[in-house]
Amino acid sequence: MTAHSNPLLAPMDSLIDYAAIKPEDIKPAVEYLMERAKAAVIAAASPELSATWEAVVAPLDAASEPLWRAWSIAGNLNSVVNTPELRDAYNEMLGPISEFSTWIGLHEGLYKQYQRLRAVPNFAQWSAARKRIIDLALRNFRLSGVELMGEDRTRYAELSEKQSQVSQKFSENVMDAKDGWSLIIDDAKRLDGIPEDVLSAIKVAGSENWKLSLQMPCYLPVMQYANDRELRHALYRAYATVASEHGDEAFDNSKIIEESLLLRAEESKLLGFEHFAALRLETRMADTSEEVVSFLRQLAVRAKPFAEKDLTELKAFAAKELGLNDLEPWDVAYAAEKLREARYAYSEDEVKQYFTEPRVLKGLFDVVHTLFGVTLESCDVKGWHSDVRAAKVMSAQGDTLGYLMLDLYARPGKQGGAWVDSERSRRKVGHHIQTPVVYLTCNFAKPQGSRPALLTHDDVITLFHESGHALHALLSEVDEPGAAAFAAVEWDAIELPSQFMENFCWEWSVLQQLTAHVDTGEPLPRDLYERMTAARNYQSGMQTVRQIEFSLFDILLHSQDKGLSIAEVLTQLDQVRDEVSVMRPPAWHRFPHSFSHLFAGGYGAGYYSYKWAEVLSADAFEAFEEAAERAAQSAHAAAQALDDKPVMGALDRETGLRFKKEILAIGGVRPAAESFAAFRGRAPRMDALLRHSGMTEQVK
Repeated sequence: MTAHSNPLLAPMDSLIDYAAIKPEDIKPAVEYLMERAKAAVIAAASPELSATWEAVVAPLDAASEPLWRAWSIAGNLNSVVNTPELRDAYNEMLGPISEFSTWIGLHEGLYKQYQRLRAVPNFAQWSAARKRIIDLALRNFRLSGVELMGEDRTRYAELSEKQSQVSQKFSENVMDAKDGWSLIIDDAKRLDGIPEDVLSAIKVAGSENWKLSLQMPCYLPVMQYANDRELRHALYRAYATVASEHGDEAFDNSKIIEESLLLRAEESKLLGFEHFAALRLETRMADTSEEVVSFLRQLAVRAKPFAEKDLTELKAFAAKELGLNDLEPWDVAYAAEKLREARYAYSEDEVKQYFTEPRVLKGLFDVVHTLFGVTLESCDVKGWHSDVRAAKVMSAQGDTLGYLMLDLYARPGKQGGAWVDSERSRRKVGHHIQTPVVYLTCNFAKPQGSRPALLTHDDVITLFHESGHALHALLSEVDEPGAAAFAAVEWDAIELPSQFMENFCWEWSVLQQLTAHVDTGEPLPRDLYERMTAARNYQSGMQTVRQIEFSLFDILLHSQDKGLSIAEVLTQLDQVRDEVSVMRPPAWHRFPHSFSHLFAGGYGAGYYSYKWAEVLSADAFEAFEEAAERAAQSAHAAAQALDDKPVMGALDRETGLRFKKEILAIGGVRPAAESFAAFRGRAPRMDALLRHSGMTEQVK
């Protein structure tokens, strides 16, 4: 079998022809590469080998890397261009891949070999990356059950395979339930208020009907702008009950959730942990679930008064101006948008006209260049869909650092949300540097006709967020993939670069680069910018407690020492809402059933990471604000003004290069706490997050 007959077997130093991959390529490629990797594991575990990196780890990396690249590609295709044939091909190999991963984690011979490597006399002289990889590998072996014996070892292998299958089924149910729902509207009056570009996108070709779906480019505008309350209610209920007993029973995730929690609890017990949260926190910055719960509750105490104030104001406005005396959850986004327009004299739709996708992408690339001294250039790479485009990342010296694949539009057969994945990591092979290939996936509205796609400001923030993840991989200077960011950075710190990048979406100098009105080409006006920044923390209290609700529910759910029934899961959620929420959804709401982060996305017992890392990211960005303040003072504030108002100037190259060196380039070579301290010169503080969120004053 060769790359000519199977694109998934292309050499590691070449780019994949994604368009040429067929579902029937997956099984033979994965089986072939798995056999090679298995042989390499057996060879690496031989006690006759000398205990050196070159004899044990390097050959293992070389043999296993092609397998994980092929599987990553298959997983990506399954998520973004899902078809019945592709799903079947992926699922057919899901079991064998899970079994293989478990086999490695339980391989006593390989475990002993890594123990030998750790014990060599010159280990202290090894590079920081190699020492870190060995230490993490030993930890991961223990967490993978290598010290289990007999029936416990057999049961652990069964649990691992079953969990991968349950996770995949959860994801499929969510996708299928969303794709399977639609609502045909034949009365244009029912769509009153919805922006024209959205209406154009959902118009049924050759008819006078409109087809509404649960895809975000349709769902969110309906919830924000549709004047028809019953229409908002219909979409809200459909979205809130996705993959639950209230819809097609074939997609009901109730039993999947129960099974997932049961499997996780049993796995934790087998490995000697009180519960799944304790197991997961072995690989996090946070030490215990009690520490996480305390962190979230401290944040809730600070945020809830602001959330209550937000809701009180929203209810008063809805009653007085909109005639909504009984504000319901399906009214919140609509009333919030109307209040924003009334209070700050702008709408999201007005702002969207300035954010054309080509301009935003160019602006993003310019920001990356200014901060980190690298250039992103469009390049010709065959993608998996006509929507996909690619960019080559170039150093200041003209060297290729990696490739970024962008898949930005929503479509049927594509998993919702936004994420980044890595096909291959940076790796030094002899004198050659293998460069990373990274996927950045979003679900924005497609362009309509000859007009470019228009992004909301929230879309722009999402794009910048995901670019931070991508840069963590693309700007790595780590030569060993085992210490790369996605392999070795603690889960509750992995959001630091992504949330950090979001801040630049509020910088005046950046927005000048990001914006060009779709009709006039004019950049965002200063007065509109100031209205946006005045509204930056609009309803931040409600938004914060919502994230705390998700995080607290997750950590408490996984701090149980047993599985739970779906009724108990929903009771746990209700108890969390009693504690932190200000707006209760209806009793029929089934949020957990589509909470893919927890049950299909690897964030089980880790959703708190978003708020945890937000403390890190806000504090890190404060270093750029401090640099801007110093620059303004040294250059005299008057010379830095526009219309007698200060220009925000956080695009500081010197600070950006320090961030690149201490956070991005270092990957997981050292613990995240050490990397943060290297950048900031101290431990993180919560002050900047509270200030950025507008939660520093007392609520009156």
